[in-house]
Amino acid sequence: MIHCSLLIFFLGGLATMSFYRNDNKLDVASHDITLTLTNATTNTRVSAPPPLTGACDLFSGIWVHDNKSHYPLYKENECPFLEDTFACQTYGRKDSKYLQWRWQPHGCNFPRFNGKAVLERLRGKRLLFVGDSLNRNQWNSMICMLHSSIPGVKRDDGGLISGRLHTFRATDYNISIDFWWAPMLVESNGDSPTNHSHDYRIVGIKAIDKHARHWVNSDVLVFNSYHWWSSVPVVKLIKSDESLLDGPSQEYEEVDSLRAYKMGLETWSDWVRTHIDPSKTKLFFMGATATHSRAKEWGGMRKRNCYGETEPVMDAEFWERRMDPKRLSILESSLSKLKSAGVNVQIINITQLTQCRKDAHTTIYRKIWRPLTDQQKKNPQLASDCSHWCLPGVPDIWNELLLAHIFQNEFQPLVHFS
Repeated sequence: MIHCSLLIFFLGGLATMSFYRNDNKLDVASHDITLTLTNATTNTRVSAPPPLTGACDLFSGIWVHDNKSHYPLYKENECPFLEDTFACQTYGRKDSKYLQWRWQPHGCNFPRFNGKAVLERLRGKRLLFVGDSLNRNQWNSMICMLHSSIPGVKRDDGGLISGRLHTFRATDYNISIDFWWAPMLVESNGDSPTNHSHDYRIVGIKAIDKHARHWVNSDVLVFNSYHWWSSVPVVKLIKSDESLLDGPSQEYEEVDSLRAYKMGLETWSDWVRTHIDPSKTKLFFMGATATHSRAKEWGGMRKRNCYGETEPVMDAEFWERRMDPKRLSILESSLSKLKSAGVNVQIINITQLTQCRKDAHTTIYRKIWRPLTDQQKKNPQLASDCSHWCLPGVPDIWNELLLAHIFQNEFQPLVHFS
């Protein structure tokens, strides 16, 4: 058994949560289902407080290798909606141990995922993921997790809103699970879902409505935005309050990316506060995830990354240098201010639990959209993706944690303290 202990941080009072029960008494009858696929805090690692009576801190735990567990939750070749970007086995990955790691919270058991129960709880609701391709990674995981639990006839129909909206619908349950591409939440030169490979970031720091008008009719909103801000030292801000799309020639101001991130979250926070009724819509923000780009940080060879890794990091204290505590602190502060204003946006704190999983990235085992250079062919790690995650895999755990928090007021806690 191999594991790495994980220290958990962020908003201590938010860390004690209950999970949904594995309700074996719930039996959903077979239905004919139509599925529509539209292509369309200062984070210093301090010890979390002990769990409150009757609750469980699901973010604090260890990865346990368990080849007899119920993971993976679905089979790659049985999910017709799995994107080529995340289909590692399809694109040549031979090892499978990365599928056999179970997340074990300290002090309680992690319940078995019950897709039928989740479908019943989501009946009549719209769940919308908003953000970058990591949120799309998680959205794709969610629909594959639920797809195998939906009985009856299934089909996917086409549809498109500028390529930004992807929609999965279970018609007989009246459920919509959507993803909206907005990697910086506000408007940016990365808003094209297919043409966003730029070495610089141009942002309309106060322009959010062209994205956000598509978010308002949701019952659950799940945001993320981190890596697009952290990948460059400076961000170009449009000086006027105009939309990024309002004119071909505009003046820019270069701003430190940390300051720009704070400004972007302020715009997003203002929109949330003025457009969302928290009594009707549950709000979540996904924590930043590890990008294992420097093997030397976990004791590997210099100039190597996650390519070829088949085991998690063994060091319980591992924390990659690219994960900036200042940037995480800005997010924590933004959510804290919203909470003070009466709007609770729950952080799903997956940052630390992803640190150990250097073995679970897509690397070269995905559809390659651009021809490889001769240098990449000779050295595959140069073409390796160490940001996104194979499916099935780690994002399935994120969704189990998310569902636990969505349903925290509807289920009795399942807790077994040691």
